[in-house]
Amino acid sequence: MPIQTVFLDAGGVLVNPNWSRVSETLARHGVQAGAAALAAAEPAAKKRIDTGETIKATNDRQRGWTYFNLVLTEAGIALSDATAAALAELHVYHEQFNLWESVPEEVIPSLAALRAAGFKLVVVSNANGALHRAFDRLGLSSAVDVIVDSFLEGVEKPDPRFFQIALERSGSHAETTMHVGDLYHVDVAGARAAGIAPVLLDVAGLYPECDCRRVRSLGELVNVLCGIRP
Repeated sequence: MPIQTVFLDAGGVLVNPNWSRVSETLARHGVQAGAAALAAAEPAAKKRIDTGETIKATNDRQRGWTYFNLVLTEAGIALSDATAAALAELHVYHEQFNLWESVPEEVIPSLAALRAAGFKLVVVSNANGALHRAFDRLGLSSAVDVIVDSFLEGVEKPDPRFFQIALERSGSHAETTMHVGDLYHVDVAGARAAGIAPVLLDVAGLYPECDCRRVRSLGELVNVLCGIRP
């Protein structure tokens, strides 16, 4: 059946951490780490978290701060009391505003192209309760149809119940829905468990063994979806 609804993860797909803010916060604590170096280290750090064992043993909140330590490690920065203090400060900011506040240039035009092609767009994200406010602030709320924040629902990916909530909230059906995310064991596994076709956004090409469709960018996703839509 043709795809009618596109579920989109937020972090790593529509928004990224504000690496400039991370870099500036580290610098205030005496740790030098450029924003570009942190961004370059991020894909490998994220891949290290993306194992079935890790996902089963942790929740999104726990993984989030392990992730930042791994980004620092991948960037060649030794973990210390100073890095811990900087991350604690960033955590306070994240709880209020959401640190994932950098919107890649391709996001708005890609969302607009998908909408113009007739797709319903639903954000399905493991988040901290601040996602709606963050998307309002970033001008993304009007670019999608529905936003579903795991914190507010009390269940998170890869639990298929979260996808079911998103289907019900958006009036969609699993067989005509595709989910796009950046973590195999969270997004791909969760979508499949809910009967939804998965797509992995693999910007750095780190998942050559992946057994589902991969795209390197949202622009490529637009081409894929518009190509399969009658």
